[in-house]
Amino acid sequence: MRVESRVMSISWIPSEAIRGMTKMPFEAGVAHYDDPPPDVIESDEALEELRVADRFRFANVLTAWADIDDGAITSYGMGGGGRIGSTTLKVGRKVTFQAGAMDDIEHEPELGEGWVRFRRTAGGSTGAPAPRHVNHPPFVQLRAPIAWTTVSLTIHADGRTEAALEGASPFPRHWVYGPDGRLQQKSGLIDFKEWYRNAFGKHTPWGAEESPALVAAVETALERELSLLMMRGQAKPDIRKLREGSVLTQEGDAGDDLYLLLDGVVSVAVNGEVLAELGPGALVGERAVLEGGTRTATITAVTPCRVASAPAAAIDRDKLVELSEGHRREEQPPA
Repeated sequence: MRVESRVMSISWIPSEAIRGMTKMPFEAGVAHYDDPPPDVIESDEALEELRVADRFRFANVLTAWADIDDGAITSYGMGGGGRIGSTTLKVGRKVTFQAGAMDDIEHEPELGEGWVRFRRTAGGSTGAPAPRHVNHPPFVQLRAPIAWTTVSLTIHADGRTEAALEGASPFPRHWVYGPDGRLQQKSGLIDFKEWYRNAFGKHTPWGAEESPALVAAVETALERELSLLMMRGQAKPDIRKLREGSVLTQEGDAGDDLYLLLDGVVSVAVNGEVLAELGPGALVGERAVLEGGTRTATITAVTPCRVASAPAAAIDRDKLVELSEGHRREEQPPA
């Protein structure tokens, strides 16, 4: 029996992800943030359409196969590769800079008792120059920092497959698609400053230094729909930072704002019991709006976070009811 599978990461720049002076070209419309990629990418053709449309910065595709005979893996192999995008700037007219790809790193497959694991590292840097001071010699860089992901795919002798994001640059956002082409996980924390000042030379996988990836569960399609409405509505939401351990909402307090987690991970606790941890894209706070203006959970920053807040009136009430019902199901303890 032959088992074939794949994993893919897409790396893109979400709204409000860039900080400091570097944000100015984005605010002025010279550079652009990226719309969230689709929930499902089923084929290489669909991925190529996204690349040509400048919808992502780079992709990392890992395909693998294993032949299994009588419960043992007898042979195996891997394929795929990195797909670099382009950077389009609008300076009077649109100018497109082709990004520069790094050579893929194909790690030696690991063969264990009843399983084989494959890993690939892929990435690169934008074609547009990025002159800046950096934290290491030569202390000045002209080439843009390097972004990357390391994805893995494990095939078991019983036919099961497991996909994971094992490492990634601190910027931009990385989404991971599983064997069925559906969005499966995402990086939970962006650190633009760390990436901008350090991601070059030996401080990348090509210099033998990896950055572990903090991954978070995927939010619902409804949350993605509502987050776009919230961020692109007429009233721009307020954006605030939370330190690790800071409380966003306190159970029992009054409140009627909605919160969109832009970056980081938060915990949701009721009566002192943590019921869930949520990552970027999660929309919370709707229960207080629907249940008398009282917060029904304590939400605490597990990592440093950035959060957008907006009045509940910015979102259709029927959508809030649907969102709340989904959150109730997610927060039910296992049977």
